[in-house]
Amino acid sequence: MTGEASWVPPEIDTTVPNPARVYDFWLDGDHNFAADRALGEQILEIMPGIRDAARLNRAFLRRAARYMVNAGVRQFLDVGSGIPTVGNLHEIVQQADPSCRVVYVDRESVAVAHSELLLQGNDNCAVLQADLRDVNDIFDAEPARRLLDPEQPTGVFMLLLLHFVPDEWDPVGILARYRERLAPGSFLAVTHVAADSGSAGLDEAIKVYTTRQNQQNQPFPRTHDQVLRFFEGFDLVEPGLVGCAMWNPEGVGDMSDDPSVNSLPYAGVGRKP
Repeated sequence: MTGEASWVPPEIDTTVPNPARVYDFWLDGDHNFAADRALGEQILEIMPGIRDAARLNRAFLRRAARYMVNAGVRQFLDVGSGIPTVGNLHEIVQQADPSCRVVYVDRESVAVAHSELLLQGNDNCAVLQADLRDVNDIFDAEPARRLLDPEQPTGVFMLLLLHFVPDEWDPVGILARYRERLAPGSFLAVTHVAADSGSAGLDEAIKVYTTRQNQQNQPFPRTHDQVLRFFEGFDLVEPGLVGCAMWNPEGVGDMSDDPSVNSLPYAGVGRKP
């Protein structure tokens, strides 16, 4: 994206790369700036498979969303939704059932501003600006009160989000607060960069990423056991917490030729009893 787009909030410094916009670049999206592309290219030189990993994460979103719709879920909350790109959650679930309702949440003004443009005329979708930790504010905000029935199951998505949450924030405790607000039968979908995937260049890529980010956007990869803790109070759906590509793949397009890329993000879906 070149020039100053009219929808970019004035407080956004487009010279500083942002995780959501770098991810958009890896997905060949149009909603990124020069700083995002520069960092994205630098990471690609270290880990050429990172673009494939982003694609696999998007494919998992599609499969998990369809799974939840087939299980009877008709309302969804996407926290850390990022920059809208091809295959958004609302497009997937509303294709299956136009009555599905989606609330997007992101803390970045650019993501919210562009989501508002994308969702114009879609009365079953809304976006709000909030931090992951603002659990009650999210559920009590007007969009959530209008679109999410607290008595009905909700599908919650937190994809490639929680590895930006340091242990000091108590991510397990944050997720427990979300779980408390959800009706039985609700689902939680998570993807998270794996610290034990064996992916070559991961440590170097994280070092480069961290030096170009502000403190709030530092990544914290976690092991399988550490990510598993996020599902406390949920029953894991088969096949459990696995490499992103191994979560119920539907075809060769859902996998990479590189085994380490298939396992770079962990993926799992849990159901609240």
